[in-house]
This record gives sequence, C-alpha cells and structure tokens, in this order.
Amino acid sequence: MSNVLSQTHSLMTKRLLSILSVANSVALTINAADNWPQFRGPNCSGVSESAKPPTEFAPGTNQLWKIAAPSGASSPCVWGDSIYLTAFEDGKLETICYARRDGKLLWKADAKAEKIEDFNTSEGSPAASTVATDGKHVVSYFGSCGLICYDTKGKELWRHVLPPAQSAGSFGTGGSPIIVDGLVLVSRDQVTGCSLLAVDLKTGEKVWEAARTGVSPGFGTPIFWKNEGAKEIVMPGSFKLKGYDLKTGVERWSLAGMPSFTCTTPVVGPDMLYFAGWSPGKEAGTGPSWEGMVKPADKDNDGVVTLEEAKAAHLDAFFKSLDFNGDGKLTAEDLTAMQAMMAKGENVLVAVKPGGKGVLTENQIAWKQTRGLPYVPSPLFYKDSVYIVRDGGIISSYDAKTGKPHYQQERLDAIGNYYASPVAADGRIYVASLNGRVTVLATGGELPKVLHRADFGERISTTPALVGNTLYLRTATALYAFGK
Repeated sequence: MSNVLSQTHSLMTKRLLSILSVANSVALTINAADNWPQFRGPNCSGVSESAKPPTEFAPGTNQLWKIAAPSGASSPCVWGDSIYLTAFEDGKLETICYARRDGKLLWKADAKAEKIEDFNTSEGSPAASTVATDGKHVVSYFGSCGLICYDTKGKELWRHVLPPAQSAGSFGTGGSPIIVDGLVLVSRDQVTGCSLLAVDLKTGEKVWEAARTGVSPGFGTPIFWKNEGAKEIVMPGSFKLKGYDLKTGVERWSLAGMPSFTCTTPVVGPDMLYFAGWSPGKEAGTGPSWEGMVKPADKDNDGVVTLEEAKAAHLDAFFKSLDFNGDGKLTAEDLTAMQAMMAKGENVLVAVKPGGKGVLTENQIAWKQTRGLPYVPSPLFYKDSVYIVRDGGIISSYDAKTGKPHYQQERLDAIGNYYASPVAADGRIYVASLNGRVTVLATGGELPKVLHRADFGERISTTPALVGNTLYLRTATALYAFGK
C-alpha cells in the first residue's frame, strides 16, 4: 500500500512540477512581451499586444506618479522595473534610469561628449534619440559622440565613438538605435556621407556600414522586416526608401518617389510594409519663401540677411537650415534652390509588397494615398488598419490590405502641430499634440470615436510608452505614469 502511495505521490509531484514549469514559461513569455524596448516599442511599431493602459487620465487623474524630468526629446524606453531616457542638462548629455514603480532615480551616466552637435534650439535637442535595450544591454545614441552601451545598473560596457553628426539644416539628430539579432543599428544620415551603421551588441565593434547613396539626410529610425524569409533593415530617407541585408548591409532594394525631407519611420504588417511622409515645398505655398519669411529681416534692404539680422528677427534658430549653400548668409537664391530641391520629392502613404529586389517599380506597390499625410508622426498599423496623423489634429484611417479609406482627414478637435507618433493597445489609439493635448480614440469605425481628451498644458514632443497597465508620458518638464 505504501508503495502505491509513494508512486501516486511521485506522479502528482511530477505533474505539479510540470504545471509549474508551464506556468513559469508563460509568465516569462508575458514578462518578455511586457516591455517597450526602443522608440515606439516592439520593432518601432507603436503597438503593445499585451498592455491595458487607462482610457482616462490627466494630471491628477489616474496618476500613479509624476517626477521632474530634465530637458530632452527622447521617448521613454521601458524594460522590467526600469525606465530609460536621455537628457541634455547643464551642457551634459546623459542616460538616465528611473524605477518603473515610483519614478525614483536609479542612476545616470554622462556621455562625456567633447562637442555638442548643432541642433535647432527651439524645436530640437541633442538628446533626441530614444534608448534601446534587450534587458541586459542599454544602448544610447547621441549624434554628438556616438553609441554608448551600459548594463542595467549603469556600468559602461563599451562605446563606439563617432564624430559629431552634421544633420540636414543643423536640426540635430532625430533617429534612434534599434537592436536586432545581436546587432545595434543606427542611421548616420548627414549632410554628406549618409550611412547605416551596424555594431556588435556585446563588443561595440563595427560589423558593417552601408553607404546610403542616392538619398538626402532624413530623420527616421530603421526597422526590421522579415521580407519573405530574408532578414532586412528598412531605412527611410529623402527621395528613397531602402532595404538592406541584416547580416551584410548589402542594399537589397530601393523605392523612389519619397518626400524630399523625411522625419517618419516605416511600420510592418503581416503582409506588407507601410511608409508615410510629407515634406513642405511640394504643395504650392508650403515651402519657405524669401518674400514671406526672410525678407522682413533684411533691415538694410541689401538682399542679404546676416546672422545678426536673423537674430533680431528671431530667425536665428532656422538660419542654418535656410542657408542652402552654407555661405553664412541668406539670400533669395538660397530659398529658390531649397524650394526646387524640395519640389522633387513625392508626399505619399505607400504599402510595399514583400519580395521585391533591386529598383522597385509600381508593380511592387499595393496601394498609395496622398491626402492627410504626416510630417513628423510615423504611421500606425493596428488591427488591419493603417492610421496617420497630420499637423492640425487631422487623422485618417485606411484598410491595410486595399488602401480603401475608412475615413480621411477627420479633425480631432486638438489643433496644433504633432511630433509624437500615435501608439495603440487594448483597442485604443493614443495621440499627443505638441501643445500638450492627448486624445484617446477607439479603433475601427467609419469616423474617429474620441474616448477621452487630456490637456497637459505644456509641450509634448515625445511618444508615449504603453506597458502593462500603465501609460508613461514625457512632457517638457515631467515624466508621468498613469494607471488604475
């Protein structure tokens, strides 16, 4: 009898251990998915399939905590109990780690940049690139000095030093690093010598660097695309969208007909890849003009605007971006040349079919749209639809397979410019305007259904992170956590 009991106990123990093993496996899977590892989360998609953030929130409403955040334009990166930001404070570039549960400062690390890259002081920041992590390595990128990798306690593991980037118009670096298959990938699009760089995640050594020929500098972030089994890195750029082999950096395909100035990042669906972008200058009256923008600063009417004159007219933040030939002065010829260049681009939302190689033709395009296009916010693929948000608080939604509009250019009653990209979870879309208004929408429908609006009363240029039951949001002066 005791033998039977012993065997029964042994069998029950094995079954219990098996159940616990499965439960632990499921828990680990859930925890692994419950992260926001880089700009816009998993593969820069802006989507969490597991998060259930609150629908209603505002300062003081469903607010778990709020802390003061230093100056910077990077979005929250979340893994485990840590939140990572970059910042520009007291002339230093820093990576900062906060506790997810209460916002407590855990550590900060100085990038020790010898020189700060040129950046637009009113619209940009030298700390604009979002951190990337795999839960063991924390990788920051600064256009001023390159890539730096820390462990989760803030110990520096390696750095890949790069000279200060010279971005288009001296706006400053905009793209963020990503981590794919043991590689850190980052765009080095500059005024001259655009490239895509891949370094080893463990050592920081360069694995490959692909020259990006035929493109002008852009501000997007690369993404990973498993293109019919081929592992690719897709990178937008002015005039062209390109795909590169993940292992070698060899260019596999390119698609022309892109905007002349790109700030957005592509997204991947189960069947296709989607890109949307808009640049001023293509439509009449949208580009900078001498008569309308610059001539009023020409106080001595000599046909030349100097830096001193630009400062007096509060144009100094845009001086370098308007100085098209780089001679240190603004003339009508600068603006004419800039408009001619920008007019060559094509503003478009495009769905790219998989399997293309070489120079892609119209046959590789599933569908296009040309209305309501975003300038800075990246497109969102969610629940078989593609969403885009343009300045003015205008949203459009399309069927992801056919491009048929669900609705086009509908107003959110949240006017202003938009720098943050839309994100989604639990059947809801979250959209933040530059002037601090956040709109929560239901997915689907023939018209946008607004579920909630919140006004933060200050600038929001960063994209929210959706993790677990919490929404993390960085404003100009604070980092918030909202949940129930």
